[in-house]
Amino acid sequence: MLERTEAAILFPGQGCSVVGAREVVALYCAELYARARRTLGCDPLARAEEGTCYAQPAIFLASLAGWRAAQVAGVSACAFAGHSLGELTALTAAGVFAPEDGLELVILRGRLMEEAARRNPGGMIAVLKGTVEQAEWLAAECGLFVANYNAPGQTVLTGPSTALEAAAQVAREEGMRAMRLDVSGQFHSPAMSCVSEPFEVALRSAPRREPSVAVLSCMTAEPFRDPPAELSAALCAPVRWSETMAALAGDGMPSFLDVGPDHVLARLTSRNVPQARALGLEEIGVCV
Repeated sequence: MLERTEAAILFPGQGCSVVGAREVVALYCAELYARARRTLGCDPLARAEEGTCYAQPAIFLASLAGWRAAQVAGVSACAFAGHSLGELTALTAAGVFAPEDGLELVILRGRLMEEAARRNPGGMIAVLKGTVEQAEWLAAECGLFVANYNAPGQTVLTGPSTALEAAAQVAREEGMRAMRLDVSGQFHSPAMSCVSEPFEVALRSAPRREPSVAVLSCMTAEPFRDPPAELSAALCAPVRWSETMAALAGDGMPSFLDVGPDHVLARLTSRNVPQARALGLEEIGVCV
């Protein structure tokens, strides 16, 4: 259990596994879970690996349920941050969007991004071992875009499949590793520009309130000022997770709690802020 109950709460993005999350979702997000099944016509947790349109609401539900479980365990938030999709979950957890509106927005986001991926197929690779500068050079050399600045030695590139294959080969020749990620879209690149406008329209139509505590944007590493504008622009911009973690650490956060079901962000926290106390749900007594 946490010695102190205050922590910066981290919400994962797509790529987070929801295997085993059904019980905590059913317990802490039962009404939202039922609403998601009605809206989608299926169980998103059961189909999360089939596509973005299911993965995003499934991860939203699992992460929000994880945060609610953490609150029951006595944890309070001194700040929120989310990785890509997790930004919308963080804003919902902070009360900016009502949970029902947050769910509808994430379902729309997943559907729009999947449609964009069908029109402009491609993918993403994680470049490992190299420096940020090497990854940026590799992107420029191969006609790709930097999608995520995740941690030292982990930068994600995105673009068409042929360019990704060429980049993986060059990365190996330069002593780096390149791992293809299980996504079919050119996320966080100009290929998502067709998603930004309809998503911003939907975001602006949803009621919003002031957050309970600061919510950092992973596009700017600063607190959100205009969530609809920033969330829609972030679809085409890189996730600056290392900078976001540095900003939180610089604000003196006592602990970092990853409320996702598989500790992706807890592991990245340990790499970005080695001196930080990075925890997952199991370490505060929540089983997922």
